[in-house]
Order: sequence, then structure tokens, then C-alpha cells
Amino acid sequence: MNVGSIFNQAPWLFTVFYALNILFLIHAIATRRGVIWIAVLGFSLFVGGFLGPLIYFFLEFLPTLRGGRRAATNVLQSGLEAIKPLDTRIREAQEELAESDTLAHRADLAGLLARAGRPDEAQATLNPLLVGIYADDPVVLLTSAELDLARGNPADAEARLTRVDLRTSAATRTRTLTLLAQAQEKQGKVTEADATYIQAMVAATTEEPRTRYATLLVAQGRREEAAELLEALAKTERRATNLYKRQEREWFALAAELRRNLK
Repeated sequence: MNVGSIFNQAPWLFTVFYALNILFLIHAIATRRGVIWIAVLGFSLFVGGFLGPLIYFFLEFLPTLRGGRRAATNVLQSGLEAIKPLDTRIREAQEELAESDTLAHRADLAGLLARAGRPDEAQATLNPLLVGIYADDPVVLLTSAELDLARGNPADAEARLTRVDLRTSAATRTRTLTLLAQAQEKQGKVTEADATYIQAMVAATTEEPRTRYATLLVAQGRREEAAELLEALAKTERRATNLYKRQEREWFALAAELRRNLK
């Protein structure tokens, strides 16, 4: 029996493989598996094939699940979550907190509210975590620092950020150093902010530190350095996947605006 006859007798199999192909393509992009896998899965999706997702499942996806199911799920979900509108993410976070009042849910909602420019709501959400066993948790410290900056208290933000363990994760390190540089900059500590932004750019998990550093360079009149950094950002954007472009759209847009103003 050939493959065509199998799909003719069980047409639902085509839908299953089509859905798996989309899932694995998102997984390959989010986990940066390389252009070869993206090309293979993209071609398979275009022609409606089944070999691409099957091969990817056994060679890439299944070993990942065996080595760390939770880690693989988190990476995929983070890629999908990052492209959702902020209002949608806030609404979903509120629903999750109503169902289960945990550290993660409360901190996530407070962080989203802070980014949406709603510091009073964010502070009210975070207050229960600022005392007790969670007071020194990196997530709580980072969220508290964001609120301090939003409320115009950069010194308080700097004090909190110096307590964060930078070894927790690459994302925590990037976020901590970026916020710390902002806090230093707002206090007029330009030399310290300059050095901290440079630290934040090393193995960064987002384009935010590079973009914010370029903004600092422009403000200092260091136009040539800013132009060089902004050109590097433009190259990154041109080479990035669509998912990454959407995930980092805020910083790519700000970098583009800075480039226009430098001309």
C-alpha cells in the first residue's frame, strides 16, 4: 500500500501531520534549531508532506522531551507568549491568578501591568510578595525594581537589583543588568550605566540592552558609536526569523527611529 492510498483511506492523518508540521516549525524557530530544520519543515508544510515532521520528531523533538520535557515546553510557550498583545497577556494573567494565587502568577501579572504603564495596579498585585520568604526572590526583586523605575525611584531600584543573583539564568542576568543600567542612568551615573549596558549586551536574550545603550550613546553625543551599534541591530533584524522579529518588535522599532534621527 502506498502513502497516497493511506491518506485517501484516512484523510484525518493529513490534518494530524499538517498540525504537527506547524508545531515543529514553531518549535524549531523558538529553540533556534538552525536554518536546515526550518527549511525542511517549511518545505514539508508547503508540499503537504509527512517525512519532515516525522524525522524532526525522532531526531530533535523526542530527545528534547526525554532530556527535559518542562524546559522544552517553556521555550516553546515563551516564544508564543511573546508575540501576544499586552492586553491579552494581562487578561490571561489575571485569570490565572484568580484560579491559583502563586508567586509566579502574581509576579507575572505585576510585571505585565508595569510594562503597560499601570504601576498602581502592579504595586497592589506585588505587595503580598514583598514580605516573607519571597522578598529576595529574583522575580520579585526584578518586578519591584521595574515598579521603582516607573514611580521615579531609581535609587531604590538599584538597591534591589544589586541583590539579584545573576547566575539564576541568562534571561535574569540580561533583565537585571538592563534595569540596573537604567537606574544608574536616571541617577546621572553615566559612567556606571555605560559599563553596565556593555555587561548586559554579553549573551543577551533580548535586543533591549543594545537598543537602550544606543539611546544613551545618542544622548551623550557619541554619534559614531551609536550608529555602529544601530547598524548591528539592523543586521540582526534582517537576519532574524519572523518570530524573533515579532518578539523584539519594540526594540527594533526604537532602533529604526534612532537611525532615522541620526541622519
